[in-house]
Amino acid sequence: MTSVTSPLAGRAIGLAAVPDPVFSGAMVGPGTAIDPVREASEAVAPVDGIIVSLHPHAFVVVDDQGHGVLTHLGIDTVQLNGEGFELLVNKGDTVQRGQAVVRWNPAAVEAAGKSPVCPVVALEATAESLADVVEDGDVKSGDALFSWK
Repeated sequence: MTSVTSPLAGRAIGLAAVPDPVFSGAMVGPGTAIDPVREASEAVAPVDGIIVSLHPHAFVVVDDQGHGVLTHLGIDTVQLNGEGFELLVNKGDTVQRGQAVVRWNPAAVEAAGKSPVCPVVALEATAESLADVVEDGDVKSGDALFSWK
């Protein structure tokens, strides 16, 4: 079983509340979402593993069981072309849970007209394979979000 922890501090809102039909409909995979604290911060790895995909606005970490976890920093933030995001690791790097991956500012994303809400998704998973999914309440970086069986 893989424990997936929050890559940032904020309020858990669940995928259904994400203002994007691809995420809210769990088309990418099941999981939850965080409405982040509006201050410059670092998004951290939600599991130990290897960075297999890395963009300013999103990253995927695959753990030793082959589970890929997507952290998407905001909605439609690809349109910001990396502005306001700083990559702190490289694709292919091995990271530890809690290690900083991207520095960003959710308030700046919001000021640019984008939603700062961050989906945290279990890729190629089924809703039945997740347990203890947190969909409400305040979370700190490193708090448990869900377990992946």
